[in-house]
Amino acid sequence: MIQQIKMVEIILYVSDQEASSRFYTKLFRQEPDLHVPGMTEFIVSGNGKIGLMPNNGIAKILEGKVPHPGSGSGIPRCELYLHVDNIGFEYENALNCGALLISPVALRDWGDKACYFADPDGHIIAFAEKPELQE
Repeated sequence: MIQQIKMVEIILYVSDQEASSRFYTKLFRQEPDLHVPGMTEFIVSGNGKIGLMPNNGIAKILEGKVPHPGSGSGIPRCELYLHVDNIGFEYENALNCGALLISPVALRDWGDKACYFADPDGHIIAFAEKPELQE
């Protein structure tokens, strides 16, 4: 384990920062911890953040050394795999937020119950729960 890592932040490149901020505010049921032009952040656990950065903003940093992120809009480019306590609640909440259902709650080969959605930019969001052990 790398000891010096104190926080993990996953940054999603988005077409419309404001629309994505509204979507994730509803999905996470919380206001952003940071919301300024060019970056929105949500603290989602004790050592995890999810950030939203406009495609054009990151393109300035990338300086043309890789393809413009906008050329991949709508194409799944990452997956947020979020372990939760109540998958049924998160499933319904995601539907109510307008997330696109990709795969309903099901027991997966790796042992989790999980469901999959897509956000407005095509990023995949999975909610997962460990099934209760049968006694």
